[in-house]
Amino acid sequence: MFADTTVDAAEVAKFEAMAAEWWDPKGKFKPLHEMNPCRLDYITRQIAAEFDRDLTAPAPFRGLRLLDIGCGGGLLSEPMARLGATVIGADAAPRNIPVAQVHAEQSGLTIDYRNVTAEALAAAGERFDVVLNMEVVEHVSDPLAYLTACKELLVPGGLMICSTLNRTAKSFAMAIVGAEWVMRWLPKGTHEWQKFITPEELYGLIRQAGLTPVDRKGMVFNPIAWTWGLSDRDLSVNYVTASVNR
Repeated sequence: MFADTTVDAAEVAKFEAMAAEWWDPKGKFKPLHEMNPCRLDYITRQIAAEFDRDLTAPAPFRGLRLLDIGCGGGLLSEPMARLGATVIGADAAPRNIPVAQVHAEQSGLTIDYRNVTAEALAAAGERFDVVLNMEVVEHVSDPLAYLTACKELLVPGGLMICSTLNRTAKSFAMAIVGAEWVMRWLPKGTHEWQKFITPEELYGLIRQAGLTPVDRKGMVFNPIAWTWGLSDRDLSVNYVTASVNR
């Protein structure tokens, strides 16, 4: 039913080489640390709205089973666990898993980290209320097959949050020239611009996979305030979408 894997071995190797630096806010993952509050704002609000949860309540996501695909060192898995969700973190890069496990243990959190693919989880019959699919789809070999596996991982009424990079001149300038060549936040070659996906293309792929898109926002960097924020209009570089399994 599924392709064995849509994992791109060369893409996995890039992130394996940086595995030890996941929790260094000044290291190679500095951009993700700085973007994380913006990502979490979107994720938590979408989950709360879809499942009628009060974010001011203790452990508002208790009872929800959540999968963080491409979990890396656990930058999103840990906040989701703190909010009460039962979290499974999956990553195709083996070296990321022990890094995530050790940090979760040091933080007093119980998170089930696995070196496994989305396709393998779907084939095994795993199902989740929420799938976090953040900055992964631009790194796989077959986006439609990958998103189809993500759809199969959701229970009826389940929610997928998917973020990626738009394929624009601005995204090339900021994500590759700026982040990789000038600021050197990431090693050169981390991103391939031709693999970036426009919002219209992603919506089309999500629909083909069998999900219903319900929302999308841009994640916009303000270089003066040095902060990230959500935008209804500016999806020119980073953006995030919400889709449901109806």
